[in-house]
Amino acid sequence: MASRTTHSDPVLGTRSLNRATLARQLLLSRAAMSAEDAVAHLLGLQAQNVKPPYFQLHARLAGFHPAELAELMESRRVVRMVTMRSTIHTHTAQDALTLRPLVQGARDREVGHFRRGLVGVDLERLGELARAFVEAGPRTMGEIREELLGYWPDADPQALSVAARCRLPLVQVTPRGVWGRSGQVRLTTLEKWLGPAAAPQEQEQEREREREQAQEQEQAPAQQALDAAVLRYLGAFGPASVKDMQVWAGLTRLGEAFARLRPRLAVFRDENGVELFDLPDAPRPDPCTPAPPRFLPEFDNLLLSHADRTRVIAPEAKGRSWSGNQAHCTLLVDGFLGGLWRLAEGTLTVELFDEPSKSQRDEIVAEGERLIAGMEEPDGRGRVRFGSIRG
Repeated sequence: MASRTTHSDPVLGTRSLNRATLARQLLLSRAAMSAEDAVAHLLGLQAQNVKPPYFQLHARLAGFHPAELAELMESRRVVRMVTMRSTIHTHTAQDALTLRPLVQGARDREVGHFRRGLVGVDLERLGELARAFVEAGPRTMGEIREELLGYWPDADPQALSVAARCRLPLVQVTPRGVWGRSGQVRLTTLEKWLGPAAAPQEQEQEREREREQAQEQEQAPAQQALDAAVLRYLGAFGPASVKDMQVWAGLTRLGEAFARLRPRLAVFRDENGVELFDLPDAPRPDPCTPAPPRFLPEFDNLLLSHADRTRVIAPEAKGRSWSGNQAHCTLLVDGFLGGLWRLAEGTLTVELFDEPSKSQRDEIVAEGERLIAGMEEPDGRGRVRFGSIRG
């Protein structure tokens, strides 16, 4: 979408964007909301590994205990599945039903990257066969691959796996993802996992779509869902540009949705003149608002959901949360990436990029002790030490 930024658009500096985003992300002060409501507000939690969603909620919610999210996993009110950016997220059941279809086009394009290994493969039939196989019982990806190779022995095994994962809304069944338990990744379809409970939700969604169609002159349901996602993204990550949301979702061509919604949005620009959109009544705190230290796990969406990440990662800190292909857990200091951490056997090791003030150091220790008490098993006792976590 061509920029329509004018000199009359208010400018938001880096610290203003930082504080606004932290407020949306529940990182300026811990929120008194349930884990389920927080997962919905944040449009899901990055969940490439099992523990990060728990640490994400600990950093954001008052009184959070891992058992709360674990119970949601076991009761199937939240699920783990591939959605945004083709990565695993923990979503509420409701969002899994509505957000997964939004990224289907991107998943179809992903299959296209493997077309050389899928010569002669009927993708429609592949989807039907894979669905029947995983709905008969949760399967590992290896089992799915071997099943499909029986029908297309000359196909590339990895390409068959990718095609099944992209064609179907596959969820990782428990105990995978449950705090304190272990289990290999086994998959079934979202519909199978949610069972009859999904039907009333889908029926209500259909009724809501019909109401909105009447109100919005027969706007297409897919368009309604996309517009709703834009508004929710801004509520969780705004103010943001079109490109920011495209990076978060792993989608392209979202300019038309922002154009439709422009009359309902506040418009700003950043210091480089990039047009930013926001919900008119969303919080945009004073840039001098204190930001307490927060310990975030690897792959936290705060650091991954904007094209321009300088609102949380200063240029001099770019790339410092990685060592080779390993992502480290990150520490926010004054709202920006300021260090790394590792928690093992009751010891929280903190590696800071710069020397903190005494008050900052004391706050980091206090927050670290809270992390140990809330997340380290079995007795919550431990210590905070400053040193290197690399090498």
